[in-house]
Amino acid sequence: MSIDWSGMFALSMSPWELIARGTFMHWFIFVVLRIAGRRDLGSFSTTDMLLLVLIADAAQNGMSAQYNSVTEGVILVSTLVFWSAVSNRIVYFFPNTRLFFEPRRILLIKDGQLQRRGMRQEHVSKDELMEELRLHGINDISDVRYAYMESTDDVSIKTKDNKQSGSFWKPPV
Repeated sequence: MSIDWSGMFALSMSPWELIARGTFMHWFIFVVLRIAGRRDLGSFSTTDMLLLVLIADAAQNGMSAQYNSVTEGVILVSTLVFWSAVSNRIVYFFPNTRLFFEPRRILLIKDGQLQRRGMRQEHVSKDELMEELRLHGINDISDVRYAYMESTDDVSIKTKDNKQSGSFWKPPV
């Protein structure tokens, strides 16, 4: 068995077609994940998870000769990394775009009262929310001033005695 060095780096399709395919798939999956919501994504942002999955798939295809060459896999992975970096820079330089790229935080508890609308929106049951409170050392919902589900799926909590748990931001007045 010999190694086909020239075939390993030869392109079977246009680099621009690979870039277009990578661009389309990145934005298609990004939009689908934003519409589907953020439940069960853990502490990864949607963009982080998307990039990880797409890079893994693109790299696997390039390594298993499904693209016919390593060069095609490199072009596709580079395209995905490019769009991830561009997305992050857009949010940084244009903060008004944050709502498109990152979900806003959702109010789950206010002044000891469950906020059913937010819970419904994020598909959080009372039992799940109470478990999260217990993980933060809170046993009684009436002790909670605010609890938010943040864009990272973490729950930030501020108690009535002003103890904070999680990455809490003061709500707008």
